[in-house]
Amino acid sequence: MNAYEGRWKTVDVKVEGGIGWVIFNRPEKRNAMSPTLNTEMNQVLDAIELDADVKVVVLTGAGAAWTAGMDLKEYFREIDGGPEIVQERVRRDASDWQWRRLRMYSKPTIAMVNGWCFGGGFSPLVACDLAIAADEAVFGLSEINWGIPPGNLVSKAMADTVGHRRALHYIMTGDTFTGVEAADMGLVNQSVPLAQLRDATIALAGKLLEKNPVVLRAAKHGFKRARELTWEQSEDYLYAKLDQAQLRDPEHGREQGLKQFLDDKSIKPGLQAYKR
Repeated sequence: MNAYEGRWKTVDVKVEGGIGWVIFNRPEKRNAMSPTLNTEMNQVLDAIELDADVKVVVLTGAGAAWTAGMDLKEYFREIDGGPEIVQERVRRDASDWQWRRLRMYSKPTIAMVNGWCFGGGFSPLVACDLAIAADEAVFGLSEINWGIPPGNLVSKAMADTVGHRRALHYIMTGDTFTGVEAADMGLVNQSVPLAQLRDATIALAGKLLEKNPVVLRAAKHGFKRARELTWEQSEDYLYAKLDQAQLRDPEHGREQGLKQFLDDKSIKPGLQAYKR
């Protein structure tokens, strides 16, 4: 039984084998992100963060798209001209889940890009820890064609993942590219044929499920914070995360790993993980 069935209008959630499948569910709109979807995604992230059955989160889309970006009609035609405070709320809801919370989420996240990924969809795509795309997926920053620059933190997302020249080419021309090209430029980790996408995602999630969750969280947060700090600040922060992980870890993974390596001689670090 799916405890989340029917709970939200624009997002479906299913939990299977430790994986929380979060599915943008507006296929008739190519899963374009509306103010309602943004509000519901904040609720979804709250709910599954506290769900002990969810160890890894996968974001994907219903139908033939991941997300076509912002729903221009609902964002502009229906919001423009309204009270300024409403516009602020709509922008805040979008930013909260698309990058502010998702980027430092407490559980590992994977973007499974099954089809169209356009415009504003680049923010949550890059905010996810890892990403796999279908070869057939189509990516694009088409805002320039609509008379607007990329919204939200799309430009920041591109700057963090794609080389300078490539990023500006797609931002300035609106040209599209495939999942294969997205993998080549580092926007996603890998690209596979659509028929293999779900299996490849489950295999990757399976590797994460085997890891100590406290240490995994400290490792990913440490990396993301360190990218923005000086070397000296990074040293202090990363040692603090190391100590924090040891203090919070109920599995005592460090002690187990050292014992299995030094005393039991049952593992080879770099080739295999300690047995949880």
